[in-house]
Amino acid sequence: MEKMAKKKLKKKNQTNRIRFSTHKSLFIIGGTIVTFAAMLVAAYFYIITTYTVTTIYVEGNIHYTNEEIINMVMEGYYGNNSLLLSLKYKDKSIVGVPFVEKMDVSVLDPHTIKIEVYEKALAGYVEYLDRYMYFDKDGVVVESSTEKTAGIPMVTGLKFDHVILYEPLQVENPEVFSSILSITQLVNKYSLLVDRIYFGSDGSVTLYFGNVKASLGVGDNLDEKIMELQYMIPKLEGKSGTLRMENYTEETHNISFELD
Repeated sequence: MEKMAKKKLKKKNQTNRIRFSTHKSLFIIGGTIVTFAAMLVAAYFYIITTYTVTTIYVEGNIHYTNEEIINMVMEGYYGNNSLLLSLKYKDKSIVGVPFVEKMDVSVLDPHTIKIEVYEKALAGYVEYLDRYMYFDKDGVVVESSTEKTAGIPMVTGLKFDHVILYEPLQVENPEVFSSILSITQLVNKYSLLVDRIYFGSDGSVTLYFGNVKASLGVGDNLDEKIMELQYMIPKLEGKSGTLRMENYTEETHNISFELD
């Protein structure tokens, strides 16, 4: 009986030691988890507070405002975190935005990023089925929209029977598109707001500024003519008629205005 009692006591002591050892292990594991969780929380708050974007530079945008570009790039709950933005856009451009070729995001420092916008080189647009079809210097239709874009003129006088997105406009003289781009670049260069460009069947060009239209002829001396328009158009504000510049040259300055 005494031996049996000693055996039971020994077994009970071993069981207690096992339980104590198990509890000790659980306590250590629990403490490790708590410590690790605390480190994660500390790291989280460090990242959130240290890498908050406060300064944003946006370059190259015309079609979209700075705010619209920023909202596209910094979308999501942590969109203002420079560390996450650097990981998200590392070696990766933003594509698929209408009127934009691509956008690149650079993190300059933990609080500053730069967004570079590369817009598509649009020469003009035509109206087709109640939409504005924008084309590039080669006449390829690159965008279809219900909104007009500032600085891109409407082009009339071109003859085509259909429009297919991402394909060239089927016109009689495809060389007209390079002329359209040149005109668009020139009017932007001289800060002229052109309502539309009209191409006659003979290749003549007419620019419309409200109630004033400037007849430039068949395309000779376009640079000089449009440069002169920057001085002429303000003087004709409130008037309605045709500015005759078909025979204008830097030497002759042959210009007349015909009232409607």
